[in-house]
Amino acid sequence: MLDKITSIENRYDEITRLMEQFVTDYQRIAELAKERSDLDPIINKAKEYRSALGNLQEAQSLQDSEDTELRQMAIAEIRELEPRIATLEKEIKTLVVPHDPRDKKNVIVEIRAGTGGDEAGIFAGDLMRMYFHYAEQKGWKTEVLSANETGVGGFKEVIFEVRGKGAYSRLKYESGVHRVQRVPITEAQGRIHTSTVTVVVLAEVEDIDVQIPESDLEIESFRSSGAGGQNVQKNSTAIRITHKPTGIVVACQDERSQLQNRLRAMSILRARLYEIEQEKRQEELEKTRRSQVGTGERSEKIRTYNYPQSRVTDHRINISSFNLPAVMNGDIDIFIDELSMRRETDQLTSSGLDKEK
Repeated sequence: MLDKITSIENRYDEITRLMEQFVTDYQRIAELAKERSDLDPIINKAKEYRSALGNLQEAQSLQDSEDTELRQMAIAEIRELEPRIATLEKEIKTLVVPHDPRDKKNVIVEIRAGTGGDEAGIFAGDLMRMYFHYAEQKGWKTEVLSANETGVGGFKEVIFEVRGKGAYSRLKYESGVHRVQRVPITEAQGRIHTSTVTVVVLAEVEDIDVQIPESDLEIESFRSSGAGGQNVQKNSTAIRITHKPTGIVVACQDERSQLQNRLRAMSILRARLYEIEQEKRQEELEKTRRSQVGTGERSEKIRTYNYPQSRVTDHRINISSFNLPAVMNGDIDIFIDELSMRRETDQLTSSGLDKEK
């Protein structure tokens, strides 16, 4: 731990010296200032950590003192300092672990019915409501961007936005195949069916994050086929955008104006393209290693919702909740907390910090 702290402190001092050298290069100064600002929390914790270690060594040298009062004071201070030092070590490790730059972003969640026909569509709606409940608990805002409804109260596809601090840092673990086992309301014989729904969580990106040339786009307008009143039906307000290089197609029809639908569709397209680029980079960085929380492939079955047994199991971490109604009401932190912790542990292992003291 001390070796890692020393290297960070050395870099911090080096940045300070460089800032004094490049006083006329404003762009370079801004870059260095940003890097130093990012290191500030670690440096501050490191000072606390070094101070606590020094006090501990001093107390340990006095715990065998012949002076009874001094010895008791030293022992009391050791008991207070040891857990404090352990906490500081944990906090420093967390600060040192590289964070996903997308963690603070809003998210776009895409839910699509998979195998299972109408039942898969109904469960897609159930998952959407589960995430809406979770967002409400976190104080986040939700808004449906696009929906393709089925005739039995479900969705072939629904896309919605979640806006709030740390939304991506929590919801990113929800990408994958969700499997449900239950007796469908359309099943007269009472037999248990298995259906699947695919969830994709994308970090919302700005125009400056992804530049899309107009020549790469094919934009079509059409009349909305969903509910929305006479105004929606009269005009061709719905928008379909095809990204020619990748073949990605995004359609949006929920807004009242063509411009609003176009903006929504472009937002979804940028997020998808950004995700593709991030996945490519991740593959290059982890050619021989996979995260402990799974490969990240969207085809991977990540969770099973077993209604007869009121059990929800996350297969990536082999943890189950036996309170399915609570989970469907948004109580999914039991899984997200563990996934987040294991991800952090994996990063600490690869950096060697978990072995350092």
